[in-house]
Amino acid sequence: MELLKARQTKYVAYATLYILVTVAVLSVANILADRYDKTYDTTSNKKYTLSEQTAKIVKGLKEPATIYYFDRPTGFKQAKDTLDQYANLSPKVHVQYVDAEKDNLLARQAGAKSIGTAIVQIGARKEEAKGLTEEGITGAFIRDLKSTTRTVCFVTGSGEHRIDDTAGNGFSRLKDLLGRDEYQAKSINLLEKAEVPADCTAVVVGGPKADYVQPQIDALKKYVEDGGRALILLNPALKMGKEQIADNDALSSLLASWGVTPSNDLVLDMNPISRVLGTGPEVALVMHYDSHAIVNEMKGTATGFPISRSLETKNGDKTTVEKLFESSDSSVATTKLNSPSIDPNDPKNKKGPLTLAAAGVYSTGKDNSQGRFVVIGSSEWAANAFLGFQGNRDLAMNAVNWLSSDEDLISIRPKEREDRRITMTNGQIRWVGITSVLLLPLAVIVAGVSVWWRRR
Repeated sequence: MELLKARQTKYVAYATLYILVTVAVLSVANILADRYDKTYDTTSNKKYTLSEQTAKIVKGLKEPATIYYFDRPTGFKQAKDTLDQYANLSPKVHVQYVDAEKDNLLARQAGAKSIGTAIVQIGARKEEAKGLTEEGITGAFIRDLKSTTRTVCFVTGSGEHRIDDTAGNGFSRLKDLLGRDEYQAKSINLLEKAEVPADCTAVVVGGPKADYVQPQIDALKKYVEDGGRALILLNPALKMGKEQIADNDALSSLLASWGVTPSNDLVLDMNPISRVLGTGPEVALVMHYDSHAIVNEMKGTATGFPISRSLETKNGDKTTVEKLFESSDSSVATTKLNSPSIDPNDPKNKKGPLTLAAAGVYSTGKDNSQGRFVVIGSSEWAANAFLGFQGNRDLAMNAVNWLSSDEDLISIRPKEREDRRITMTNGQIRWVGITSVLLLPLAVIVAGVSVWWRRR
């Protein structure tokens, strides 16, 4: 009897101790969870995590910011998943959820025109978010911080990619991408008027197929050397069938005077990783980058450049030129541009790695005024069909940000949603059906009968 009591006493003591420890652990965990809002995103592309670009902008705030969200109380919960992430990034960000029906006057004063509107206020400046997404809310932060309108001008008239072209060879996706960072995009024709408009923050020469005439060259030269900014995408001068791209010697000479000389060749990449990424030798793959503001944030990100030419770089009297990246060690460059039957093993080929992109600064001699230019030996990488490849979107935006002196915006942008659906053949679908409907239940029945038979 004494032994039984002793055992019962121990069991009660143990159970009581376990209960107290469990309650204590749960209480501490609840207090910490309430005080420190921490989450962990397990999705492959970090779908529920704010991007590095957003973090850089929010953490770099110099003054307090308030996000006002106007909605019915039933809609607050949906907005909290996104808006509270901004408040967690910086103590300078505050979120206020306002009942738009009860506080209608406050909504009117803030400029909220409809239910479900988010408005970002920094100091006296207010901007409405274009949607309850990271792109929309971060865009409102950018508009608050950037008081001037920024316009990217795309040169047309000589066969360049067009921003109104939605086909695979167009630049419409690039235009949309610029809009997310609050840039305006428009087309200019230097043949009609050989002068870059004053409202152009940066100019893009996107893969001209025809030769630039001297007035066009003079306009670009004056623009950059007076402190303008230019992104030059110059393809190889292919002469294959219908693919007839002019040599564009005048434009190449202008770039050479700035310290970037386009080689008259075509880069082929024999990197075995190409097969994994679904590309061929005509796409030069880049895995490593030099040290520059445009590419510093892209370590570990691949980019691809279809139909590329190599570049030679050097500093000039008024220019400082830096390489951005090179092709892989397994790449070669051929000068045979008039035949589709190119031998990658030709001993006359130039061996990689080969410079594919460079960025330069032109000294104007004026205070706080320098020309900037980025030259890349391909334009197809920024076209609709290839812009979504790996890090190409980030490279395009980083280049524009650097050209427009928006270095604070240079980072990796919010990733597009991935299509994670599984595609199966009819045979695979049948096997899934047979397994789930027949084999698995049959296995459970067999296991049950086996256990019953042994016990019997």
